[in-house]
Amino acid sequence: MSEAAQTLEGWYCLHDFRTVDWTAWKTLTSDERQAAIHEFLSLVEKWQETENRKEGSHAIYTVVGQKADIMFMILRPTMEELNEIETAFNKTKLAEYLVPAYSYVSVVELSNYLPSDGSDPYENPEVRRRLFPILPKTKHICFYPMDKRRQGNDNWYMLPMEERRNLMRAHGMTGRKYAGKVVQVITGSVGFDDYEWGVTLFADDVLQFKKLVYEMRFDEVSARYGEFGSFFVGNQLPKEKVSLFFHV
Repeated sequence: MSEAAQTLEGWYCLHDFRTVDWTAWKTLTSDERQAAIHEFLSLVEKWQETENRKEGSHAIYTVVGQKADIMFMILRPTMEELNEIETAFNKTKLAEYLVPAYSYVSVVELSNYLPSDGSDPYENPEVRRRLFPILPKTKHICFYPMDKRRQGNDNWYMLPMEERRNLMRAHGMTGRKYAGKVVQVITGSVGFDDYEWGVTLFADDVLQFKKLVYEMRFDEVSARYGEFGSFFVGNQLPKEKVSLFFHV
């Protein structure tokens, strides 16, 4: 049996995608729409207060294409808190006009494929920054789930630990070329959702998503062992533009 990679876990993560029922939304009066938006913004303000205390984080983006219209990415210390946030949002007036399109449940994760110096990783400020991140408020976001292939001779989980470590090290070197251009948050979802990982990319230049993902496809770890789900790409929706987005 191959050695399993040990992982470090941080905040739990919910990606929540919704489609706007514009036809139903238009049936409301202007005052009703404004009241629903105001209620939603009050909820977002609570999320911001949590982020200011560094007890979680969030990001709100509109989605380009027909897969969804808007997405929320929420980070919290417990799965219960994610459930409470989702439920509280579902009880709002605005949620009555948002149809669930897709969701993904995971936890921020770092693996042990990179060597350790023997110290407690949770005491390392850089490790903590990555496990408990304040999400960047970049112009664009890209999210996709992925698996490692488990077929015939291309079974990632049958490879020896050292071979997997070498492949991941080479993969990481590709990613480091985009330091300063793309921020990557990896979340583990084994036992939580349909895929094994969720990858969320943040950038001010949307073209960097294409360049990064394309270049990584040539790494053996992706070319031979990577299986990818649907990609979602979007634009930041700051709170001051929420009313404009929902204006009809």
